[in-house]
Amino acid sequence: MELTSRVALVTGAGHRLGRAIAVALAGRGMRVAVHYHHSAAPAEETARLIAALGRESALFPADLSDATAAHDLPGRVAAHFGGLDVLVNSAGIMIQASVAETTPALWDQVLNLNLRASFFAAQGAIPYLRTTRGKIINLADVGGLEPWKRYAAHSISKAGVVMLTRTLALALAPDITVNAVAPGAVLPPDAWDDVAREHLARTTPLHRLGSPSDVTAAILYLLEGGDYVTGETLVVDGGRLLR
Repeated sequence: MELTSRVALVTGAGHRLGRAIAVALAGRGMRVAVHYHHSAAPAEETARLIAALGRESALFPADLSDATAAHDLPGRVAAHFGGLDVLVNSAGIMIQASVAETTPALWDQVLNLNLRASFFAAQGAIPYLRTTRGKIINLADVGGLEPWKRYAAHSISKAGVVMLTRTLALALAPDITVNAVAPGAVLPPDAWDDVAREHLARTTPLHRLGSPSDVTAAILYLLEGGDYVTGETLVVDGGRLLR
């Protein structure tokens, strides 16, 4: 896919990986819909970074834990830009809680945003992406490929994203490709200290933490060069799953 002047919706684009993805797509010439929920000021900063690249963006607030809001968001974007070519489901939440500590409220909070929102955003995007033969990229996690007992709901939700990707890919072929990227030790939680970060790097086979650019490079491959790839989850983890 040639990305110049095409339209991308990036959910959760106000900070961390979402922002990096939005800016990277703008760097390839895309017009970017910057979605956010509570992070209005960070989303505005994302828009400023995109403007500094000479590219167009627009801000779209929505609470994606509301399935109707998730479904309607792609239509709002298409109405503003005149179409939609790429959906990146990046919005998510990561809460530490064991199986015993997971309450129904916490379960719903994590699953509704990490999994259900991606399904309904994709569902809402289908008519627009069929028209443009567009692409969907879901953000999974290595926690969806191996069990994380201290992050039970998170791990389960990201495993769901992997199957969501495969199911959508089969259902939407041949018009729309659907793939996922599963980052590993790329952006540890802000609360982690240097000791925890150094341990994470040391126990990763490539002996370093990743960076947002490692993830955006994988996404750009799937968008620009992966036209014959669908239903796959591209792991970007420095080899952690090999341990």
